[in-house]
Amino acid sequence: MILFRGHETHSRSLIKGISWRALGSIDTFLLSWFFTSNAKAAGAIASTEIITKILLYYFHERAWASVNWGAKREPEAEEGDVLAGIVSGADAT
Repeated sequence: MILFRGHETHSRSLIKGISWRALGSIDTFLLSWFFTSNAKAAGAIASTEIITKILLYYFHERAWASVNWGAKREPEAEEGDVLAGIVSGADAT
């Protein structure tokens, strides 16, 4: 599936999503508590949006990782291409 062919690993996208949601959920909790004056309601709102927004972010990241527009990337080398490994500084063993 083309949506999942990006320049980052799936685990990296997932960890980025989790760390971003932790920050976002703290923000959501604080804002919800401020507007409702109810910590229980704020907790329910923040905990619900954690799951939905991690999934949304993951798919959003994977989609954008497949788009070359606006990105400056070096062409990917063929497996066994020693010269490309040397030029990019990768270990070519």
